[in-house]
Amino acid sequence: MTTIESVRTSFFINGGWHAPSGSSTLPVISPLTEEQIGSVPAATTSDVDAAVDAARTARRLPEWRDISPAERAAHLRRFADALEDRAEDRARAVTSENGMPIGLARFAEGAAPVQLLRYYADLIESTPVEERRTSQPLPGTTVVRREPIGVVAAIAPWNFPAVLSMFKIAPALAAGCTVVLKPSPETSLDSYILAEAAVAAGLPDGVLNIVNGGSDIGQYLVAHPHVDKVAFTGSTAAGREIGKVCGELIRPVTLELGGKSAALVLDDADLEQTVTGLATASLLNTGQTCYMSTRILVPANRYDTYLEAISAMSAGLPIGDPMDESVAIGPLASARHRDRVLSMIARARDEGGTITTGGGTPAAVDRGFFVEPTVFGGVDNSATIAREEVFGPVLTVLRYDDLDDAIALANDSAYGLGGTVWTSDPDRGVDVARQIETGSFGVNYFNLDWNSPFGGVKASGIGRELGPEGLAAYQNLKSIFLPG
Repeated sequence: MTTIESVRTSFFINGGWHAPSGSSTLPVISPLTEEQIGSVPAATTSDVDAAVDAARTARRLPEWRDISPAERAAHLRRFADALEDRAEDRARAVTSENGMPIGLARFAEGAAPVQLLRYYADLIESTPVEERRTSQPLPGTTVVRREPIGVVAAIAPWNFPAVLSMFKIAPALAAGCTVVLKPSPETSLDSYILAEAAVAAGLPDGVLNIVNGGSDIGQYLVAHPHVDKVAFTGSTAAGREIGKVCGELIRPVTLELGGKSAALVLDDADLEQTVTGLATASLLNTGQTCYMSTRILVPANRYDTYLEAISAMSAGLPIGDPMDESVAIGPLASARHRDRVLSMIARARDEGGTITTGGGTPAAVDRGFFVEPTVFGGVDNSATIAREEVFGPVLTVLRYDDLDDAIALANDSAYGLGGTVWTSDPDRGVDVARQIETGSFGVNYFNLDWNSPFGGVKASGIGRELGPEGLAAYQNLKSIFLPG
């Protein structure tokens, strides 16, 4: 991290740098070297109060409250330009913090936040603030207004910290809301680059505020009396607790949570193309991606062929320093998470699963939070490894008898976030996709489309991000009736 400031001593609040009220710090640990590479201050409740107060004040000031959608769009475009100037630094910061391969980080953490700001700038300019409807049953007109929901508490995870923060920030700002962002403790440094871009872009004071902290600070922010909406990406367990608080407070909440998505390999799929595609659809970011297709369902009569091919593909992915352009599998984000993944591998082995590749840490690596890409065969959909989210480079290959059986297995899950189908007939793939209980799906690929809603069903969450639906999540609707 030679060009990135790695020791930070303040918070970004009300457009400037705010000295912390406490003395505690949060270390930033390299997942590659296992050494501390930086630190950030840990917020107290007083710091959160200051950030929320700044956001609440900014929400009511005319320079934000009274400007037009076109003027907000101009702010977002300047913000995007400033982030674009810092895209490489931000990508490298994230790779240093969580081990994301740098090629992926350049897109997901460098370019994608810029694209999202520009997308929502365009969208807010084309979305009317008001529309008039002919009222029923009485004659008259109703004016339907879209108004900003208010102060947003945005809580981001460590796996894609930059882009998943922007899933919340871009539509919230486009709608006219103000934001308090709490990054994950593991990935707080990159958010300072976000703050510096906000300053360079001239974003009005208090519109974006950033405080660091652990789960205690997140809990305080979620329940803060002056927060109007919560947007959270993270584990299902944490999402349940946030949902309880927001339910008690009657507070709007968007929860993008865990997944255990299925890849349905149909009997007409091309073996080579399917297995090549699964390298991304199932193992992106070392498997630390919520929508990964980690349950791979293959026809029983081709089970051995696919198990062998998927195992070979997984074993062949380059492992090592995530700053190396050729590396596909970096270290996991933390020692705690590595240990959790290894414990799930051990449990699956104890339950009778057969490891066909991987199963531990790479022999050639003497440090870093690495786990080999691991493939399990010989289990069914009742196994723990097939039901619980691992969030690492661990795949389970399951057999099915016919298409109805495959669809039933795909739907036999507590989760419903992503999924894929692999077939030589795209129309057949779409027909299968319609039958899967999930919020998003891909035919021979998986892609997050900025212009379409993303989110889960069942234990995978509530609400949607991205697309016009992601903007609507930060707007209140008001109806004004006029007799006539």
